Amino acid sequence: MTSKPGFFKRLKALSLPQKQLFAVALCQRMLPNYQLFSEVCEFGQPQILSTALDLLWQSQYDSKAKYNVDVHIQRLDENTPDPSDFEAYGAYPAMDAAVAISTLMSAIHAKIEEDIINISKLSSSTVANYIEAISDESLMDEELDEFVFAHPVMQEEKELQGMLLDIIEANPIITADLVKGLRKDIVESGVSNIGISAN
Repeated sequence: MTSKPGFFKRLKALSLPQKQLFAVALCQRMLPNYQLFSEVCEFGQPQILSTALDLLWQSQYDSKAKYNVDVHIQRLDENTPDPSDFEAYGAYPAMDAAVAISTLMSAIHAKIEEDIINISKLSSSTVANYIEAISDESLMDEELDEFVFAHPVMQEEKELQGMLLDIIEANPIITADLVKGLRKDIVESGVSNIGISAN
């Protein structure tokens, strides 16, 4: 979904710690989608996702941060909505947020770089699906693709991922200050990849 030349080539060229940080930042940005859905549909515990994210952030700069991956993944699975059980569209982005965190946790644990990189695609596909859901249903496939690609929410997603990549590329050594600063910026912006506000 990203038109920037060589975006994925650049992403793949990052070191494993840089890729992890990039993916954790994207997962954090997806969290408000789950929080709002949970509140509106009275499903799940957002705290489970927040705790998993806390551990992921901390482990980026603290090598002593240890946690039981299987326990957290099981909790995340138990709190992942099945969209077929809900009428609300919000179940889809909420599911994506839970799946992204769970996927990233197991990918970091198993050092599967491809799965870590795929968080970028998952975040973009959440945005694309959201735009399709709010689009005019009469659009043909090609028109729909153009509509999705040109939509301000998708443009913002591409810009944010590009900006994040620039910052991480410029910092080959992952420091605690870099991690904490990035996290603070994303949490304080309080807006998800589909424009949902955390407040």
